[in-house]
Amino acid sequence: MTVRYLSWMLLIAIAFCGCSGKNESKIEAKPKSLETLDVDVLAIELSPWPRTVRSQGSVYADEQSVVGAKVAGRVAEVHGDVGDVLKLGDPLVTLDQEDFLLQVEQAEAQLLQARSSVGLLEGDPVDKLDPANAPPVRQERALWEETQSSLERISSLRSQNAMSQGEYDVAAAAERVAEARYASAVNGVREKIALIQVRQVELAVARERLKDAIIRAPMDGFVLNRLVAPGTFVAVGQPVATIVRTNPLRFRGKIPERHSQSIAVGQRLTLNIESVTEPREATITRVSPALDQQSRALTFEALIENENQVLRAGLFAEAEVVTDPDAYALVVPESAISEFAGATKAWIVVDGVTREQEVRIGGRREGAFEVVQGLSPGDLILRNAEQGRVGKVNSQNVPQASVQSSAPIAAK
Repeated sequence: MTVRYLSWMLLIAIAFCGCSGKNESKIEAKPKSLETLDVDVLAIELSPWPRTVRSQGSVYADEQSVVGAKVAGRVAEVHGDVGDVLKLGDPLVTLDQEDFLLQVEQAEAQLLQARSSVGLLEGDPVDKLDPANAPPVRQERALWEETQSSLERISSLRSQNAMSQGEYDVAAAAERVAEARYASAVNGVREKIALIQVRQVELAVARERLKDAIIRAPMDGFVLNRLVAPGTFVAVGQPVATIVRTNPLRFRGKIPERHSQSIAVGQRLTLNIESVTEPREATITRVSPALDQQSRALTFEALIENENQVLRAGLFAEAEVVTDPDAYALVVPESAISEFAGATKAWIVVDGVTREQEVRIGGRREGAFEVVQGLSPGDLILRNAEQGRVGKVNSQNVPQASVQSSAPIAAK
């Protein structure tokens, strides 16, 4: 009796436990109701999004000149040092001028000697000198005229048989000699005139060398470095300093081969310069006619105004060149995108229920993202991704109709 009673009790207990487990399973299987989210929803559409190309490069001086010496000499004084501001023609380095002054004095004396040989006074122009009026020529002309008169008298006496043939021949020979000496005197004066011109050039060269003993700045700019000190002997062509002009500056960048056909002179670009808070606007002024064969990149330049000398040559910069100002793209606010662990997602609304959607971002500009993959025109998304979670969206917050732009999507 006791054994049978215990067996029945055990069967009842097992049945009771089984029923209890089935009820619990049924309770857990009931779906939970989704919460209603009071969030801001927006419909994305195509918006103007000019196509740009990014390029990294550096800022260079507009001009950089390594100034050398035109004459050899010893440095007497250095006028410009690193960072000094120079104007065109300002003294940079002065060489010892004593030897150059002596060369000028020697050339002046030689010129005076050449002018005196033909009777030119100081200040008389050489080009107005007539060789026939030079004293040596007038002397020889007088002698020639005298022999001509003598020959005429002898010829008259010979016609009267008062003079022998021999005496006539001597007078004729004397006349020819006097004529030759006259011609030689004219040529001599012409030679001296040419020598005067040579002496004038020599004097000009000596004065130019004296002038070149003061090495001057070839342009407005700054002294980048100086290469000599007082007492240094410099040879012809030896560098003495480097001058740079930093207004304007040049940005020099490179773009990949796939974008090389979209770059042209006159295009506007925005420069983000290292250590400068505000971006700078510039215009492309030069484009290389060929790509670099090693990097397969195209080099271009843009001028940057630097009148106040805030920017310095050598700064790193990143350029954003607008290649297609009329392009369109899917644009969403930054708040609608969440980034975590390398994944970029947005919360999309489908049939009134939110869910996460992985997206690919193209670019970021002025508080907005360009979406290149994962969303389509007309999709509804949460404006604030931080509020995103699975749930039903309050129907009052859902736009009744989303207007899609008819503009074509620019090629990626």
